[in-house]
This record gives sequence, C-alpha cells and structure tokens, in this order.
Amino acid sequence: MSGSVLALVNVVGGAPDKASLEALALARRLATDTGATLEALIIADGATAGAAAAALAGVSATKAIVAEHPGLTTDHPDGWAAAIAQVVETRGPAAVVGAGTERGNELLARVAARLGLPMAANCLSVEASEDRYRLTRQRWAGSLLEDCWLDAPTKLLTVAPNTVAVGERDGSPAPAIEAVPVTLTDADLVVRVTGREAPERGRISLGDAKVVVGGGRGVGSGEGFADLEELAELLGAAVGGSRVVTSAGWRPHSDQIGQTGQRIAPSLYIACGISGAIQHVVGIKAAKHILAINTDPEAPIMNVADYAVIGDLHTVVPAISAEIRRRSSSA
Repeated sequence: MSGSVLALVNVVGGAPDKASLEALALARRLATDTGATLEALIIADGATAGAAAAALAGVSATKAIVAEHPGLTTDHPDGWAAAIAQVVETRGPAAVVGAGTERGNELLARVAARLGLPMAANCLSVEASEDRYRLTRQRWAGSLLEDCWLDAPTKLLTVAPNTVAVGERDGSPAPAIEAVPVTLTDADLVVRVTGREAPERGRISLGDAKVVVGGGRGVGSGEGFADLEELAELLGAAVGGSRVVTSAGWRPHSDQIGQTGQRIAPSLYIACGISGAIQHVVGIKAAKHILAINTDPEAPIMNVADYAVIGDLHTVVPAISAEIRRRSSSA
C-alpha cells in the first residue's frame, strides 16, 4: 500500500492544538506502516497557516495543505467540510485522520456525508490489512471497546482524545505549504461562529492542567467551591465540576468534566464530593492518578480512585491547603 495519509490540523492561537498533534501521531504511524506519505491539512486562514506549518517540524509531514478561499475562516463548519471534501476528492488519500473532539467528530462527519463514505470515530489504534483497516475504538462513552473493520476507498477516522501519545519529534523539516483553491457556495458559508467567550486571563485550562480539582454535588453550592479554588491556587491547578454542578448553575458549562463536557488527562485529579457516575468517569479515564474525597466509602468513584480520603470535603480540603501552606512557609 502507498499513497498518502491526510491529517486534519486545527489551529488555536497560531499553533496546532493538542488533539491535532495526537491525530498527527496516529496518522504518522499509519503512514509508516503502509509506506504512505504523511500530509497535513491545516484548518486555518492563510494569515496563520504559515506559523502553524512551521510548528509541524519534526512530525515527518511532507506537505502542509491550506485550503484557499477568501471567505473561509476557522468559523465556518460547512465551509470547512466542503473544502476538506474537495481536497479529498482531488488528492485521493488512503485515509483522513482527525481529532476525536466535538469539533473534529462533527467536521469529519460532515465530510463523510458529502462524500458518501463511512466514518469511524474515537479510534484508539489502527492496523492496515490489504485495503481494509482494523480498528479498536471507544463506544458507549468509553465503557466499551469495539474491534471492527473499516473498508472504503478513503478511510475517515478520528482519534479518541488523550489516548495516543504525541511522542518525540524527529529531525524532519517543516512541511512545505501548498495552497489548494477550493470552490464554496454561499450556503457553505452561511453557518458561522459569531462570537467566542474567552477564559479568564491567567486561568489554567482544564485541557492543559497537570492537576485538576473537581467538585460534585457534595460541594453543596457555588460558594462551596471557594475551598476548592484555594487548593487549586496552591497547586497551580484548574477547577472543574460534574454535570450536576453545571446544571445547578454553580459553575459554567466550560468547567464541566465528563461525557458531555471536557475529557481531561492530568497527572492528578482530585475528586471532591463526586459520586462517580459513568458519564463523569469517562471524562477522567486518562488521568494518571485519582484522589477521591467523599463521605461515602461505597461511592462508585472509589472503583477508579488510586487514593481515597473518607470524610467531609469541607474539612479535608482546607486541611490539605493548610498543610501545603505550612510546608511552603517552612521550606
């Protein structure tokens, strides 16, 4: 097998986001196994594409393709689906690999619909065999792993977030940029993002945090998160919550961790007053270590926790913060 493997690269702040680097890692492995070339399709306007392509040095991509259209920005889902579909039809790659984020899955699903091709979402591994790929992917919010075959002229698949290691970069140069003109209709550009809410300045994002402090129903109220915020500040951590917390209005939806929120991969996750419903557990599966603080020793969160403190979080969390401050002052 040969040809090319096309990786979709989403650009945030002028650089590829983490999920795109994970998609590139799997695409790179697939290209190596099949003797194909690796190409990146950069989802960004021309003004930021150059910096994003330069950031791809060391990933073995031979080309960075930029869809060229004056009305195309990162805020047009149908426009990008149409552009990607045209690039696929023109270049005929063996596979297209995208990020298994909300946006990545939605975008590649739109591409699949336009091209009449099957799509496999949230893949963990891929093995190429003749003209088919054997996949292992997450189903039912990660509670089930499915082995299946993907058979199509061009295989469309996304990578489950926080499941593929980005790995070390090699000495390959930044890929050469190739602009590909695309034709879009007014209908392709009618749906667009009209505004964005930026996170508070200086706040650590859940996706990037090495430590996350999460609160659930046991926190009791929005004001109850003050103890968690204090601990997070001492640890340089981010603060999140379960779905019940965001549904109650105690925290914004952007802080929600779980199946319908963010999936995180910190070195340490501290779950405070969280029972551990499967939807929440899905969002913390990639955490390296989990500490549960709960009054109920039989809470489901205990089944996935590495460490547990049985007690009232409003007593335990301030005690942890006090000990951290004591050790910091004596150091």
